[in-house]
Amino acid sequence: MSDLAVGTSSAKTPSMGTFERYLTVWVALSIVVGIVLGQLVPGIFHAIGSATAAEVNLPIAGLVWLMIVPMLLKIDLGALGQVGGHWRGIMATVGINWLVKPFSMALLGWLFIGHVFRAFLPADQLDSYMAGLILLAAAPCTAMVFVWSNLVDGEPHFTLSQVALNDVIMIVAFAPIVGLLLGLSSIAVPWNTLLLSVLLYIVVPVVVAQVARRALLGNGGQPALDRILRILAPLSLSALLLTLVLLFGLQGEQIVRQPTVIAMLAVPILVQVYFNAGLAYWLNRRLGVDWCIAGPSALIGASNFFELAVATAIALFGFQSGAALATVVGVLVEVPVMLTVVKFVRGSRGWYEAGARRADKV
Repeated sequence: MSDLAVGTSSAKTPSMGTFERYLTVWVALSIVVGIVLGQLVPGIFHAIGSATAAEVNLPIAGLVWLMIVPMLLKIDLGALGQVGGHWRGIMATVGINWLVKPFSMALLGWLFIGHVFRAFLPADQLDSYMAGLILLAAAPCTAMVFVWSNLVDGEPHFTLSQVALNDVIMIVAFAPIVGLLLGLSSIAVPWNTLLLSVLLYIVVPVVVAQVARRALLGNGGQPALDRILRILAPLSLSALLLTLVLLFGLQGEQIVRQPTVIAMLAVPILVQVYFNAGLAYWLNRRLGVDWCIAGPSALIGASNFFELAVATAIALFGFQSGAALATVVGVLVEVPVMLTVVKFVRGSRGWYEAGARRADKV
């Protein structure tokens, strides 16, 4: 979603662009446009929602590819060779991403959706909301983390190698973790659709992006790759916003009827982000990791691959599901929440480095 040149891992990435900085505004506008159009021309949205093959919505599949492939073009899987150079930070981030975040979100969903807000939410959507929250937390972000890393003066080699490792882990771990947590939450797991989603939205895009990346670098070097990324960046964000318009065109009636649903769904997402960011940051400090690694580690540990979550929620449960709505709330809060984490990381550098030095001497 961002115009980043991260193929050469030693290069600093630029700061957040205007489009990204105001992502929450664009998302809010997309929600309003979707709700209004859904009331005015509902037939168009229902026709798009029913355009499926093998349980995959074809328009959404195309939009998701436009969202995901440009992001994956930025990732150099060759950076996996650098993982050992930052093993403590890598260990902390992988632990948070794959052993803590999905399970903590399931617990928070059980607490807030299953108990605290239960009486105020539609009873027939409770399981679906839970599923959406689990999908949101089950995969770490792959693109915006380069922006967050730059904003905290993060070590670019670490960020690139960590994202490359997460992409590889995601191929094999996403479906089992989602299936396990949905099963523990007594939510039926449509395994065929889940595995098809992993194939369509993770495996194939990763392969296509890496083949295209090698071809671009081989024929024009980094300038050629950067040029393509500049062209694709606005298409990627536009595809995300169009997906939200379609989703809220079908969700509009439910939102108008219960506008507080979005606020209630945001609560466990907010708690999850701050909890996992704080835990990753503290764990790196205890391990004596340099601040320039701990910052991006905390941000990678807290952020979500919401594009994948939205696509999978629609594939598994449909456009009009609570799961799809829950994943979109994640998109809505992502930028402002992560910017507050950036501010905390930058403001606490002195405290962090004092503790990290003591830990490193132990």
